[in-house]
Amino acid sequence: MIFSPFERMVAMRYLRARRQEGFISVVTWFSLIGIGLGVATLIVVMSVMNGFRIELFQRVLGLNGHFNIYAMEGGSLENYQPVLERIRQLPDVLNASPTIEGQALVTPKNGAASGALVRGVMPEAFRQRQTVANHIVSGSLDDFKDDKIAIGVRMAERLNLHAGDLLTLISPVSKTTVFGSAPRLRAYKIAAVYDVGMYEYDNGFVFMPLQAAQAFFNTGTGVTAIEIFVKNPQNLSNTHAEIVAAANKPDAPAMRLLDWKQNNSSFVTALEVERNVMFLILTMIILVAAFNIISGLIMLVKDKGSDIAILRTMGATRGMVMRIFFLNGACIGVGGTLFGFVLGLLVASHIESIRQIVQFLTHTDPFSPEVYFLTRMPSVVEWHDVVDVVGMALGLSFLATLYPSWRAARLDPVEALRYE
Repeated sequence: MIFSPFERMVAMRYLRARRQEGFISVVTWFSLIGIGLGVATLIVVMSVMNGFRIELFQRVLGLNGHFNIYAMEGGSLENYQPVLERIRQLPDVLNASPTIEGQALVTPKNGAASGALVRGVMPEAFRQRQTVANHIVSGSLDDFKDDKIAIGVRMAERLNLHAGDLLTLISPVSKTTVFGSAPRLRAYKIAAVYDVGMYEYDNGFVFMPLQAAQAFFNTGTGVTAIEIFVKNPQNLSNTHAEIVAAANKPDAPAMRLLDWKQNNSSFVTALEVERNVMFLILTMIILVAAFNIISGLIMLVKDKGSDIAILRTMGATRGMVMRIFFLNGACIGVGGTLFGFVLGLLVASHIESIRQIVQFLTHTDPFSPEVYFLTRMPSVVEWHDVVDVVGMALGLSFLATLYPSWRAARLDPVEALRYE
């Protein structure tokens, strides 16, 4: 749509309301600010949701296998070595290693017992997990061997433990003695304390070497699962078929294969649903601001009835009048969208600093790690989301100007002058 200099001049003049038209100017500013806040809120919320999803998945995928093979009937996997070797030779597989996982009670010296998830892993495979290896706060993974363990920083703080201290683990699997059944317990030296930034792992996981876990849980040579890390964890279909073909051999025990999306289906589904619902709900803010544009322009058209009549009698066509008021409303929409775009990017890029300021001023933590699993508020701006938000805001703003502009163009100059 091409606007003549005369149309642009009149539209800009109508944006600057005179003193007696102050209320219309206030409505215009409310419309602009409403669209800006709606756009900014959508950008910030979508960025935080993206950051939360990426941070969560990076930590989950860095600590857990992209695929896991379990025994068909539960229990432990026996004679898994041939399957493990075949899987390691697949081109899309980065690493595959046996693991043991089980519940246990952890008891520090002179402390109360609490639950924990114990995971036995191959020491060399554990050192290759950059999510842990790059976040050691005390101790060293070089000492992660024999009967030494690694725990999270939250567990260490909660139990007042440090690298080099002893931690007693109590297994739910009892051992038989001459006096009856007795719980299996053993003290392990802490080799390293890690901080991966995910509360669930930092507070409730204990890693130990595979052979130590086999002895602790009394599984013999068996394991509970085979963890498989692949090159592209987001595209699992082709690799899934290759792993199934490698595992389904006559020499292999009955197994079942689950990928990380199946093991974390509650997280994946909840994040996707929450993201879509938040986008839909926050779109209503922009929609309400668009209705403010409609109401403001309708009031402007009523107030400028005599001006429109004079313009028509001077030769202005209906199309010119329509374009004048369309340009008037479009300026409000574009200005509000630009304001929201800049504000949203500024807030999204400094969201963690804002959280810390709010926490300092209110003495409360608005992003509790016990609730949100992460210890910092993440934010990742994905530009296709920003383009969607900006495009939607501009589209709603332009649509909101059509009806008032059409009303202005349809105004009868004779009727308008008669009631002046």
